[in-house]
Amino acid sequence: MNNELKFNSEIKSKTSSLYKKIQGTIPEIEWPIMAPYIYEINKLKKEKDVTILAHNYQAPEIFYGVADIVGDSLGLAIDGAKVKTDKILMCGVHFMAETAKIMSPEKKIILPDLSAGCSLAESITPADVRKLKEENPGVPVVTYVNTSADVKAETDICCTSANAVKIVESLNVDKVIFLPDEYLAKYVASKTKVEIISWKGKCEV
Repeated sequence: MNNELKFNSEIKSKTSSLYKKIQGTIPEIEWPIMAPYIYEINKLKKEKDVTILAHNYQAPEIFYGVADIVGDSLGLAIDGAKVKTDKILMCGVHFMAETAKIMSPEKKIILPDLSAGCSLAESITPADVRKLKEENPGVPVVTYVNTSADVKAETDICCTSANAVKIVESLNVDKVIFLPDEYLAKYVASKTKVEIISWKGKCEV
Protein backbone atom coordinates (compact mmCIF):
# COMPACT_ATOMS: atom_id res chain seq x y z
CA MET A 1 0.00 0.00 0.00
CA ASN A 2 1.49 3.36 -0.98
CA ASN A 3 1.38 6.57 1.05
CA GLU A 4 -1.75 7.83 -0.69
CA LEU A 5 -3.71 4.80 0.47
CA LYS A 6 -2.72 4.77 4.11
CA PHE A 7 -5.36 5.30 6.74
CA ASN A 8 -4.36 8.70 8.10
CA SER A 9 -6.17 11.28 10.20
CA GLU A 10 -7.51 13.11 7.13
CA ILE A 11 -9.08 9.99 5.64
CA LYS A 12 -10.41 8.93 9.03
CA SER A 13 -12.10 12.30 9.42
CA LYS A 14 -13.52 12.42 5.90
CA THR A 15 -14.88 8.86 6.00
CA SER A 16 -16.21 8.82 9.57
CA SER A 17 -19.76 9.80 8.59
CA LEU A 18 -19.80 7.14 5.87
CA TYR A 19 -18.60 4.47 8.28
CA LYS A 20 -21.42 5.29 10.68
CA LYS A 21 -23.85 4.34 7.91
CA ILE A 22 -22.18 1.04 7.02
CA GLN A 23 -20.53 -0.10 10.25
CA GLY A 24 -23.07 -2.89 10.53
CA THR A 25 -21.69 -4.52 7.39
CA ILE A 26 -17.95 -3.83 7.66
CA PRO A 27 -16.12 -4.78 10.90
CA GLU A 28 -14.28 -1.92 12.59
CA ILE A 29 -10.98 -3.79 12.36
CA GLU A 30 -11.27 -3.86 8.54
CA TRP A 31 -12.21 -0.20 8.07
CA PRO A 32 -8.62 1.18 8.19
CA ILE A 33 -7.78 -1.14 5.28
CA MET A 34 -10.83 -0.31 3.16
CA ALA A 35 -11.39 3.35 4.00
CA PRO A 36 -8.42 4.73 1.99
CA TYR A 37 -9.61 2.92 -1.14
CA ILE A 38 -13.22 3.97 -0.63
CA TYR A 39 -12.10 7.55 -0.09
CA GLU A 40 -9.92 7.62 -3.21
CA ILE A 41 -12.56 5.98 -5.40
CA ASN A 42 -15.25 8.43 -4.29
CA LYS A 43 -12.86 11.30 -4.88
CA LEU A 44 -11.85 10.03 -8.32
CA LYS A 45 -15.40 9.38 -9.53
CA LYS A 46 -16.27 13.01 -8.82
CA GLU A 47 -13.18 14.25 -10.62
CA LYS A 48 -13.87 12.03 -13.65
CA ASP A 49 -17.65 12.56 -13.54
CA VAL A 50 -18.42 8.84 -13.37
CA THR A 51 -21.52 7.13 -11.98
CA ILE A 52 -20.85 3.79 -10.29
CA LEU A 53 -23.48 1.06 -10.62
CA ALA A 54 -23.19 -1.99 -8.35
CA HIS A 55 -25.04 -5.27 -8.56
CA ASN A 56 -26.68 -6.68 -5.44
CA TYR A 57 -24.00 -9.39 -5.21
CA GLN A 58 -21.15 -6.92 -4.68
CA ALA A 59 -19.08 -6.80 -1.47
CA PRO A 60 -20.21 -4.32 1.23
CA GLU A 61 -17.29 -1.94 0.68
CA ILE A 62 -18.41 -1.50 -2.95
CA PHE A 63 -22.16 -1.79 -2.46
CA TYR A 64 -22.33 0.63 0.47
CA GLY A 65 -19.03 2.46 0.16
CA VAL A 66 -18.72 3.69 -3.42
CA ALA A 67 -21.83 2.79 -5.45
CA ASP A 68 -24.18 5.53 -6.58
CA ILE A 69 -26.89 3.12 -7.72
CA VAL A 70 -27.43 -0.48 -6.61
CA GLY A 71 -29.84 -3.16 -7.78
CA ASP A 72 -30.33 -6.10 -10.11
CA SER A 73 -28.83 -6.29 -13.59
CA LEU A 74 -31.70 -4.87 -15.64
CA GLY A 75 -32.60 -2.31 -12.99
CA LEU A 76 -29.05 -0.97 -13.07
CA ALA A 77 -29.15 -0.57 -16.85
CA ILE A 78 -32.49 1.24 -16.68
CA ASP A 79 -31.38 3.55 -13.88
CA GLY A 80 -28.01 4.10 -15.54
CA ALA A 81 -29.76 5.47 -18.61
CA LYS A 82 -31.24 8.22 -16.44
CA VAL A 83 -28.01 9.57 -14.94
CA LYS A 84 -26.49 12.80 -16.21
CA THR A 85 -22.88 11.62 -16.36
CA ASP A 86 -21.63 10.35 -19.71
CA LYS A 87 -19.50 7.64 -18.09
CA ILE A 88 -20.75 4.63 -16.12
CA LEU A 89 -18.62 2.15 -14.20
CA MET A 90 -20.38 -1.19 -13.85
CA CYS A 91 -19.53 -3.27 -10.79
CA GLY A 92 -20.91 -6.50 -12.16
CA VAL A 93 -20.35 -9.06 -14.90
CA HIS A 94 -19.86 -8.71 -18.64
CA PHE A 95 -23.48 -9.07 -19.78
CA MET A 96 -24.54 -6.36 -17.30
CA ALA A 97 -22.14 -3.90 -18.89
CA GLU A 98 -23.45 -4.89 -22.33
CA THR A 99 -27.03 -4.34 -21.21
CA ALA A 100 -26.10 -0.93 -19.81
CA LYS A 101 -24.54 -0.06 -23.17
CA ILE A 102 -27.68 -1.18 -25.02
CA MET A 103 -29.76 1.07 -22.77
CA SER A 104 -27.28 3.97 -22.96
CA PRO A 105 -25.51 3.78 -26.34
CA GLU A 106 -24.27 7.36 -26.01
CA LYS A 107 -22.49 6.68 -22.70
CA LYS A 108 -19.07 5.17 -22.08
CA ILE A 109 -19.50 1.97 -20.06
CA ILE A 110 -16.50 0.86 -18.00
CA LEU A 111 -16.15 -2.71 -16.74
CA PRO A 112 -13.20 -2.96 -14.30
CA ASP A 113 -12.66 -6.67 -14.98
CA LEU A 114 -13.33 -7.74 -18.56
CA SER A 115 -13.11 -11.40 -17.53
CA ALA A 116 -15.98 -11.06 -15.03
CA GLY A 117 -18.48 -13.59 -16.32
CA CYS A 118 -21.76 -15.29 -15.48
CA SER A 119 -22.23 -19.06 -15.66
CA LEU A 120 -25.78 -18.65 -16.97
CA ALA A 121 -24.89 -16.17 -19.70
CA GLU A 122 -21.87 -18.25 -20.71
CA SER A 123 -23.92 -21.45 -20.95
CA ILE A 124 -25.16 -20.53 -24.43
CA THR A 125 -23.66 -18.99 -27.57
CA PRO A 126 -25.17 -17.34 -30.66
CA ALA A 127 -24.30 -20.51 -32.59
CA ASP A 128 -26.34 -22.56 -30.12
CA VAL A 129 -29.34 -20.30 -30.68
CA ARG A 130 -29.01 -20.53 -34.46
CA LYS A 131 -28.88 -24.32 -34.26
CA LEU A 132 -32.02 -24.42 -32.12
CA LYS A 133 -33.81 -22.22 -34.65
CA GLU A 134 -32.72 -24.50 -37.49
CA GLU A 135 -34.04 -27.50 -35.59
CA ASN A 136 -37.30 -25.71 -34.81
CA PRO A 137 -38.11 -23.53 -37.83
CA GLY A 138 -40.64 -20.80 -37.22
CA VAL A 139 -40.63 -21.23 -33.44
CA PRO A 140 -40.04 -17.88 -31.69
CA VAL A 141 -37.13 -17.53 -29.29
CA VAL A 142 -37.69 -15.97 -25.87
CA THR A 143 -34.50 -15.14 -24.00
CA TYR A 144 -33.99 -14.26 -20.36
CA VAL A 145 -32.40 -10.82 -20.12
CA ASN A 146 -29.35 -12.17 -18.25
CA THR A 147 -27.57 -13.15 -21.46
CA SER A 148 -24.93 -11.69 -23.73
CA ALA A 149 -25.74 -9.05 -26.34
CA ASP A 150 -24.76 -11.52 -29.08
CA VAL A 151 -27.32 -14.05 -27.84
CA LYS A 152 -29.99 -11.36 -27.51
CA ALA A 153 -29.35 -10.41 -31.14
CA GLU A 154 -30.32 -13.93 -32.23
CA THR A 155 -33.63 -13.96 -30.35
CA ASP A 156 -37.10 -12.58 -30.99
CA ILE A 157 -37.87 -11.11 -27.59
CA CYS A 158 -36.32 -10.82 -24.13
CA CYS A 159 -37.99 -11.28 -20.77
CA THR A 160 -37.33 -10.97 -17.07
CA SER A 161 -38.11 -13.57 -14.43
CA ALA A 162 -41.11 -11.45 -13.40
CA ASN A 163 -42.72 -11.19 -16.84
CA ALA A 164 -41.55 -14.43 -18.48
CA VAL A 165 -44.97 -16.10 -18.45
CA LYS A 166 -46.68 -12.96 -19.74
CA ILE A 167 -44.15 -12.59 -22.56
CA VAL A 168 -44.49 -16.22 -23.64
CA GLU A 169 -48.28 -16.06 -23.71
CA SER A 170 -48.28 -12.70 -25.50
CA LEU A 171 -46.81 -14.39 -28.59
CA ASN A 172 -50.01 -16.39 -29.16
CA VAL A 173 -48.18 -19.49 -30.34
CA ASP A 174 -48.26 -23.16 -29.36
CA LYS A 175 -44.51 -23.52 -28.86
CA VAL A 176 -41.51 -21.34 -27.94
CA ILE A 177 -37.79 -21.79 -27.46
CA PHE A 178 -37.00 -20.45 -23.99
CA LEU A 179 -33.37 -19.64 -23.16
CA PRO A 180 -31.11 -20.18 -21.32
CA ASP A 181 -32.25 -20.78 -17.71
CA GLU A 182 -33.63 -24.31 -17.41
CA TYR A 183 -35.20 -23.60 -14.02
CA LEU A 184 -37.03 -20.50 -15.21
CA ALA A 185 -38.12 -22.50 -18.26
CA LYS A 186 -39.59 -25.21 -16.00
CA TYR A 187 -41.43 -22.57 -14.01
CA VAL A 188 -42.87 -20.99 -17.15
CA ALA A 189 -43.89 -24.42 -18.44
CA SER A 190 -45.80 -25.04 -15.21
CA LYS A 191 -47.75 -21.79 -15.64
CA THR A 192 -48.74 -21.98 -19.31
CA LYS A 193 -50.08 -24.39 -21.90
CA VAL A 194 -47.44 -23.24 -24.39
CA GLU A 195 -44.88 -25.96 -25.12
CA ILE A 196 -41.45 -24.89 -23.88
CA ILE A 197 -38.25 -25.97 -25.61
CA SER A 198 -35.57 -25.23 -23.02
CA TRP A 199 -31.80 -25.08 -22.70
CA LYS A 200 -29.62 -26.62 -19.97
CA GLY A 201 -28.36 -23.35 -18.54
CA LYS A 202 -28.14 -22.39 -14.90
CA CYS A 203 -26.71 -19.76 -12.58
CA GLU A 204 -24.13 -21.17 -10.17
CA VAL A 205 -24.19 -18.19 -7.79
